[in-house]
Amino acid sequence: MSTSPAPKRVKTSPPLIGTHNGHFHADEALAIYLLRLLPTYNPSTLLRTRDPSLLSNCHTVVDVGGEYDAVRNRYDHHQRTFDTTFPNKSTKLSSAGLVYLHFGKAIIAQRTGLNPESEEVEILWRKLYNEFIEAIDANDNGISVYPTSETASLTKRFNDSGITLSSLVSDLNNDFSISATPQSTDHETNDTNSASNPDPQAAEDTRFLAASTLMGTSFLRKLNGYHTSWLPARSTVLTAYEKRHENDPRGRILVFRDPAPWKDHLYTFESSSSPSKSKVLYVLYPESSTPGAKWRIQAVPTGKDSFESRKPLPEAWRGLRDEELSAKSGVEGCVFVHASGFIGGNGSEEGAREMARRAVEM
Repeated sequence: MSTSPAPKRVKTSPPLIGTHNGHFHADEALAIYLLRLLPTYNPSTLLRTRDPSLLSNCHTVVDVGGEYDAVRNRYDHHQRTFDTTFPNKSTKLSSAGLVYLHFGKAIIAQRTGLNPESEEVEILWRKLYNEFIEAIDANDNGISVYPTSETASLTKRFNDSGITLSSLVSDLNNDFSISATPQSTDHETNDTNSASNPDPQAAEDTRFLAASTLMGTSFLRKLNGYHTSWLPARSTVLTAYEKRHENDPRGRILVFRDPAPWKDHLYTFESSSSPSKSKVLYVLYPESSTPGAKWRIQAVPTGKDSFESRKPLPEAWRGLRDEELSAKSGVEGCVFVHASGFIGGNGSEEGAREMARRAVEM
């Protein structure tokens, strides 16, 4: 009995990704890293060039070429007619936003093990855009955080532009270790040999890959935090929010049995509640999950990024500690109240609750 020979597996070349050479930015650095998280692009080869004839042979082209066509895997945003935004957003996308728009859910599902069609993936997809990707899109498209009319009369107290991810990526464009020599117009790399190549273009490619890793690992840290901590906390905060009137008749005190990242979720739940309802003023939680842990009382900020509290802890308590604070407040077991009044501590849950009950009425 004869048997047919086993079919030979056809070897396929890894997909070729194209982007421009020369000065690079945070958006294409992140876009390339995001693509390479997907099985389709792992492994893949990167070609950095502006030569249209070379780019035409690429499987996917990012941030160059003057074309946006997802069917053909072309993701540039520099053409005058481009006006694509993320759903329910007004910020024009960069190459990072374009790649994230089309592949973000698949990346999130792959990295977390969640169902791509699940509500959790949808929530994480939107959260990561709001908190990470949109700022990259805006920066690359020259969109300010505030309208110019609102900031024209403001003077910065200090310069903070040098600590942004975009600034750190920009720094990587500079290489003072090589002399000025003629550079080739394009370079193809699979990330393995460029570091040892003294060619200036190879050195530029190596710096680009460093920028890509910087952006990509920052994205993954955000994703991991939102998946493992922020997202699970959503149900915890909702439960506490629904029970807040058990702590205070007007619902101004929120109590958690375990520490949790609560601010984002609290503001979200408050925004969906009736405007006439009282806002939460203080949040109480144990310092750790260890039995007998001390408790914290924290004043809720006026906004997610604000250092101003809705109602700081009483002025008379601020800066005091231990017995002096207990005597002043009339609450046993006090540990401290910060000088600004944004946070305090007590040795027990009941002590923290009593501090909150007195503070809301002062």
